[in-house]
Amino acid sequence: MYYYLPMKKVTLLVFIFTTLALSGHAQVYKLRTVVVYSFTRYIVWPDGSNTGDFEIKVLGDSPFLTELNVMAQSKKVGDRPIKVTKINNLSELKKCHILILPVAQSSQLSAVLEALDGLPILVVTEEPGLGAKGSDINFIDKDGKLAFELNQNAVNKRKLKVSTELTRLAIII
Repeated sequence: MYYYLPMKKVTLLVFIFTTLALSGHAQVYKLRTVVVYSFTRYIVWPDGSNTGDFEIKVLGDSPFLTELNVMAQSKKVGDRPIKVTKINNLSELKKCHILILPVAQSSQLSAVLEALDGLPILVVTEEPGLGAKGSDINFIDKDGKLAFELNQNAVNKRKLKVSTELTRLAIII
């Protein structure tokens, strides 16, 4: 089942992916944070995942942490506050909606996927090739611009529903 969103939101995502070239490390993570927040509008988590804070966890240190925390101070997912937490190992992962696996932690992808087997947690990575290895969404640099791969099988396994608008912007794995 796919969900349809207003053209205005789709136009914003198209703008992000087609006109903003990667420039500078800090700018890259600001842009990625905007895109991660946009995912919350284009992905539907199953019932039971829609109460309490909307939780984003980051495994280890990453420039994502700073940018996500800034975003969480002014944004919400629906009427729910966003809570961003750094975790140092998978045993700290109790529940969340999005888990970001930074480049420095890429070698842990197999362990992450095993620990989260079947749970409705969107796994976001940022290293070429990880989309094909089971990450749900993987950021890549395509011709100097931000793009992302979407592993449709992995997302379906987690019982997450992705809008057709998001799939149109993604590189489908």
